[in-house]
Amino acid sequence: MPTDRLWGWIVAVGLALIAFGIRFVNLAVPNKLVFDETYYPKDAWSMLRYGYETQWPDGDVVNPKIAAGDVDLYLQAASFAVHPPLGKWLIALGELTFGMNSFGWRFPSLVFGSLMVLVLVRLVRRVSRSTLIGGLAGLLLTLDGLHFVMSRTGLLDIFLAFFLIAAVACLAADRDWFRHRLARHLQVNRLADLGGGFGPLVWFRPWRLAAGVLFGLACGVKWNALYLLAAFALLSLAWDIGARRLAGAGRRSTAGLLLDGVPAFVSLVVVGALTYLATWTGWLATTGGYFRTWHEEHPDAMSVRLLGGPLASLWQLHKEIYGFHSGEFINNAEHPYDAKPLGWLVVARPIGIDAVNDIPPGTQGCPPGGDNCLQVVSGMGTPMLWWAALIAIVFAAFFWIGFRDWRFAIPVVGLLSAWLPWFFVGDRPQFFFYAITIIPFTVMALALCLGKVLGPAVPGERRLIGAVAVGGVVALIGANFAFIYPILTDRVITYQQWLARMWFKSWI
Repeated sequence: MPTDRLWGWIVAVGLALIAFGIRFVNLAVPNKLVFDETYYPKDAWSMLRYGYETQWPDGDVVNPKIAAGDVDLYLQAASFAVHPPLGKWLIALGELTFGMNSFGWRFPSLVFGSLMVLVLVRLVRRVSRSTLIGGLAGLLLTLDGLHFVMSRTGLLDIFLAFFLIAAVACLAADRDWFRHRLARHLQVNRLADLGGGFGPLVWFRPWRLAAGVLFGLACGVKWNALYLLAAFALLSLAWDIGARRLAGAGRRSTAGLLLDGVPAFVSLVVVGALTYLATWTGWLATTGGYFRTWHEEHPDAMSVRLLGGPLASLWQLHKEIYGFHSGEFINNAEHPYDAKPLGWLVVARPIGIDAVNDIPPGTQGCPPGGDNCLQVVSGMGTPMLWWAALIAIVFAAFFWIGFRDWRFAIPVVGLLSAWLPWFFVGDRPQFFFYAITIIPFTVMALALCLGKVLGPAVPGERRLIGAVAVGGVVALIGANFAFIYPILTDRVITYQQWLARMWFKSWI
C-alpha cells in the first residue's frame, strides 16, 4: 500500500467535500416533487408517522400542496410499496431533520452521493496502490452529470449505488487482509511456503463481514443488488483460491471452494440476509403495513406454520412485490423516457427529471427580446466521461483476461453484474438513471487505464507525455461537465441554448 496514509485521507475527504459543495448549491431547486419523488419522499414522511408506507391523495392534487408546505395529507390506509424500505428510511432522516420539503428529502441523497466519491477514492487507491489514481477516480465521479443529478434528487438509486461500491471496497480490503494473514502464518511458522498444504482456515474476516452487511443494506434499498452480491462473492472466492495457490497450496487450493466457500457464504449471504431482514423492522414492529396481517387471514398456510405469522406475512408481501416487477402491468407499461440498457453506456437516452417549457422572453429570468426559455433537470451522464469510460472498460477486460491483472476484474465484474441483468427484463420500461450503479465501476476502469497512460512515477519524458495526455482527458471531461451544467440544475436557458446541448435526436 502507499505510505502517504495522511494524504490518502486528505485527498478522499477533500474530493468528497468538493462533490458535496458543488451539489449543495440550490439543492432545494426546483422546490417541488419531481419525477419519482412523487413516491419516495411521501412514503418516507408517512413512515416517520406510522413505521410503514401509507396512501396519499392523488399526486396532481397533493403535490402542489406539499410544495406549498401543507404536508400532513397522508391517509391511514397502508400503501403497496414495490421496493424495500431502507432507502425511504434514509430519505425520512432528511425530512426528520429539515422538514418535509425539497431540501429535506434531497439532503440524504447529497450526503450519500458525496460519500460515494470518498469510498471510490479509497477503493481505487487500494487497488492501484496510488493516491493519485484514487484521487483521479474521485474527481471523475465528481464531474459526472448523472451522479450529480442523482445526488440532488430524492430517489432510491444513489443509496443503492453507495452501499454496493462500499461493499466492493470492503471485499478489496478483505483480499489484502487475507493475503497478509497467509503471509503471517508462513512467517510465524518459519515456512517458505505451504508446501502443498491448504493452510489456515480463517472463519472470521472482518472486512468480508462488513461487505455482507453492506450488501444486505443494498438489497434493503433495491433487490437488483443481489446480482452484484452473487458476482462479487464468486470473485472474492476466486481471490482466496489464488492467494492459497500463490502461498504454495498447489492443487489443495481448490479445496477452498468448500473450506473458504462456506465461511464466505455465511459472511456474505447469511449476514446479508439478516441485515436485509433488519431493514424491515418498522414494518414488522407495527401491525398496519400492507399485508402485515395476512397470516391472520391464512392461519393454515404452510409459510405461517414454518415461519410464524409476521415472517409469513412478509414472505407473502415479497411474492406480491415480485409479481408486480414481473407481471403484465409493468411489462405492458410505456414511458416517454424508456431507455433500453443497450444504450446506457453511450448515454443514448437521458432521463428527464423536470421541465418548465415556453417561458416568455422578459419573464422569470428569460432574456428579453429573444427566444422563449425553459428550465430542465436532465439525468444525463457527462458524455465525454461515459464515452471514454466505455473505451476504458474494453481495455480493462483485455488487461484482466489477457494479462491476468486482478485489479481490472473489479470494474469489469461490476459493470457486467450491474448491467447485463436488465437485458432479461426488456419488456418493462427502463430508465437511464438505473445506470448510477454502473458509473463507479466504469470510472474506476477509466482511472486505472489513465494510470497506465501516466506511467511509472519516474521523472522523464515518458511521465511528462503521460501527464499531458491524462490532463487533457480530465480537462475535456471537466469542460463537458461545465457545458451541460445548466441542464442539470434547472437553470433558465433559451431554447437555442438547450438545443446546443442536445447533440442527438434521442436526447430530446
